[in-house]
Amino acid sequence: MRRGRAPAFLLGGGAALLLSLFWMPILLPAAFRLLLLPRALLSMASGSPPAQPSSASGSAYVPGSVSAAFVTCPNEKVAKEIARAMVEKRLAACVNLVPQITSIYEWKGEIEEDSEVLMMIKTQSSLVPALTDFVRSVHPYEVAEVIALPVEQGNPPYLQWVRQVTESAPDSSTAPL
Repeated sequence: MRRGRAPAFLLGGGAALLLSLFWMPILLPAAFRLLLLPRALLSMASGSPPAQPSSASGSAYVPGSVSAAFVTCPNEKVAKEIARAMVEKRLAACVNLVPQITSIYEWKGEIEEDSEVLMMIKTQSSLVPALTDFVRSVHPYEVAEVIALPVEQGNPPYLQWVRQVTESAPDSSTAPL
């Protein structure tokens, strides 16, 4: 067997070290974020938010006081009607519509596949029960998807805006049953 020169992409020890030193500052931030991922997942699972730095503006965001809720709808017309009503009722500050998602799920013993529209809803966490009740009352599905995730961090002015816009909505914790 005849041996030729090594391919050009193989580097000697010194060149590899030099190249790794060049790329290290670029790769370290991503590697550091990956190292923090298990800690973030554990804090989400335990329900205790990680410590947050305080805001310089004096009104620090309380982690989890705003939520992102998700609702699927059968089409854009239904999604727009529900979204507009939620914003008008101040149950949501903003609703983004993501068209043409594909949902695959089991329903009544059968595997189903449907084209749907996803609603991404930003609201106060205290309003999620009222928002859920509203969706259930107007949604055409027998069982409407409504899931909400607390927002731990974000752009403080945006999170403050979400709270301000939804302030006049009836708080579900004080609303009569």
